[in-house]
Amino acid sequence: MNDRPTPRALLLAPCGLDCARCAVFRHGEIGELAGRLRELMGGYGRLARMRAQEVPVLADYPRFEAVLEELSRPACPGCREEGTRCPLSNCLARDCVKERGVDFCFQCADYPCAAQFAGMEKLRAAWLAKNGRMKAVGVERFLEEQEGEPRYPG
Repeated sequence: MNDRPTPRALLLAPCGLDCARCAVFRHGEIGELAGRLRELMGGYGRLARMRAQEVPVLADYPRFEAVLEELSRPACPGCREEGTRCPLSNCLARDCVKERGVDFCFQCADYPCAAQFAGMEKLRAAWLAKNGRMKAVGVERFLEEQEGEPRYPG
């Protein structure tokens, strides 16, 4: 491939997922915002206990604090680095693109292969849609389009 993706484009996983917007990505906005919220909430636990009778959901505040703590410590370097923590352990793209000398699945001569997300219809459909769109409009335009979309659609 003769035109290399920008550094921002390389934050996209080879399969097309946006690592930069993932909750476990080490340098992502979700981790930064969770850390900031954790700081801002400071000692709110004491007030949450006091308000729990009035607002029952606040009785679960310690669980929220634990989730916020976890979200504020993301550790994944992204799918293009060693030590990835992507929950899609059945994703073949990470190794496959290296073997084939491409940056993204859609650039492969065998795309779409039958192996990627085989037996996982919803995930495979999302993979095909993302790669199809990148192929149609280019990686940079695809990134621009993704900016306004939720990272974790229902």
